[in-house]
Amino acid sequence: MRATTIHAPGDIRVSEVPDPTITAPTDAVIKVTAGCVCGSDLWGYRGENDITPGNTIGHECVGVVEEVGSAVTSFRPGDFVIVPFDHCDNTCPHCAAGAHAGCENLGFTVSGQAEYALVTQAEGSLVKTDGQPDASLIPSLLTLSDVMATGWHAAVAAGVRKGGTAVVVGDGAVGLCGVLAAHVMGAEKVVAMSRHEPRQAIARQFGATHVVAERGDEGTAAIMEITGGVGADSVLECVGTGQAIDTAFAIARPGSTVGFVGVPHGVELPVRRMFQKNIGLAGGMAPVRKYLPELLQLVLDGTIDPGLVFDATLPLDEVAEAYRRMDQREAIKVLIQP
Repeated sequence: MRATTIHAPGDIRVSEVPDPTITAPTDAVIKVTAGCVCGSDLWGYRGENDITPGNTIGHECVGVVEEVGSAVTSFRPGDFVIVPFDHCDNTCPHCAAGAHAGCENLGFTVSGQAEYALVTQAEGSLVKTDGQPDASLIPSLLTLSDVMATGWHAAVAAGVRKGGTAVVVGDGAVGLCGVLAAHVMGAEKVVAMSRHEPRQAIARQFGATHVVAERGDEGTAAIMEITGGVGADSVLECVGTGQAIDTAFAIARPGSTVGFVGVPHGVELPVRRMFQKNIGLAGGMAPVRKYLPELLQLVLDGTIDPGLVFDATLPLDEVAEAYRRMDQREAIKVLIQP
């Protein structure tokens, strides 16, 4: 099959690699209808993460079931499915407690930017639609494999509540989905911290009541002005850098919680401030399967349209250009069509 592979920082190619095959009874092979480039893919692209040259890359996709293992009974070839990036059996003690991202049989999508993808825990992970969805829904359904579920997880972890104030640090696809989640959950004030006008516009479409372009001390001062000097009831940290974490804790009011979903790079927690101000930290890798049924219904009934985070679509053969555009902030998120 044709698949995206990474060979060195900045070196993305489309290569011929073996098709995935059923090797365990819990497996399923998915023919990818749409995949995409994630902000977290850029860590390796930029040389911030170790890579194995020639490995496939891409963890977000939706598609049609091609083949299933003998233990997969709820899905059959031809079903259109959403594939959580983190696979779970949905039966182990951790899944039962809602921590699907800590499943005892955890697996991951590793060829979402390709013609086919393997799901290692298909019965517990996949969620199917009622027939083939309309093409206009594909972008929103694709976000449910990761970024919308991750933004939702940030809001849940931060304790976003009706009538409260939520501040979202980060204006990538996850941050924008965090804005949407906070709005749906009923926050009275939803503040998007963003310096880029196209992203600000989507944040407002998603329900942001305020936009703060400043960073550092100036950004903190702007949040304090919006909140009357109190600080945010809930902070959604959707970047993963030291600066983002520092800002998150600087704007969090005493007794609040920072929900963090950005993959940490160079982060040191302000433990003394956390202690003195009783500021909590929760979040981590999103338990996508936990949220997927609810988010799917919100998409299908028209309550949310998270597919707006895609501002470009490219064929698989041009995936290197997709990475370049996202790396240079010329695109928010690029949908890839095999």
